[in-house]
Amino acid sequence: MRYFIQIAFNGSEYHGWQRQPNAYSVQQALEEALSTLLGSEIAIVGAGRTDAGVHAAEIYAHFDYENPLDLEDLTHKLNRFLSKSIAIQTIRRVSNEAHARFDATSRSYRYLIETEKNPFNTDFAHFIGLPLDLEQMNKAAEFLIGKQDFECFSRTHTDVKTFICDVKAALFTKEGSLIRFEITADRFLRNMVRAVVGSLLEVGLGKRSPEWIQELIQSKSRSKAGASAPAKGLSLTAVNYPNSIWNE
Repeated sequence: MRYFIQIAFNGSEYHGWQRQPNAYSVQQALEEALSTLLGSEIAIVGAGRTDAGVHAAEIYAHFDYENPLDLEDLTHKLNRFLSKSIAIQTIRRVSNEAHARFDATSRSYRYLIETEKNPFNTDFAHFIGLPLDLEQMNKAAEFLIGKQDFECFSRTHTDVKTFICDVKAALFTKEGSLIRFEITADRFLRNMVRAVVGSLLEVGLGKRSPEWIQELIQSKSRSKAGASAPAKGLSLTAVNYPNSIWNE
């Protein structure tokens, strides 16, 4: 039987989502907790791989277990077992063919930028102590919309088969001193959102014109893009799936 687990986590103390030999990851923490509580070796498959220090307000993973589970009880036990930086929101039975990564139809990220010193946002926002031109940044962000080759924003030496992503929305908004950048696409490349934000900040600081983003995309050159924005400002906020996987 296959189950989808909905998770939120503060990524500050983890070396990203994916299990790795010499660093502690969110995947490892979840697999160890599930294996202990269910009394058998449990492997999970996540909707994607977040980098070290990146957070998630919503991410899904699936795991298989041969017997029916009391999902409310398991959710409660996992939340007591796991550290305070990981929260299990729901666990749902799905079709045996459902896949947390490959069945996702879109993903959304949010990046937070703080323009004034704020001790309450230290761990979750990138502080920029200079004025930013949001109008110019939003003009630049419009060049991201559509199905395009985003190699210029991808981590180099990555093993993906294609750099094509279909960006549905990309917008900056401001509330008080806090700026939010929200972006939605069918898929994202490794390090893509942080590279996008780093490049858009150059526009906001007046170092580049909005049209530079279009030129950058056409160049396919990561070396010409801006530096990656710090991980702590980035959160995965939503992963969407077709309704058909929830029919079980």
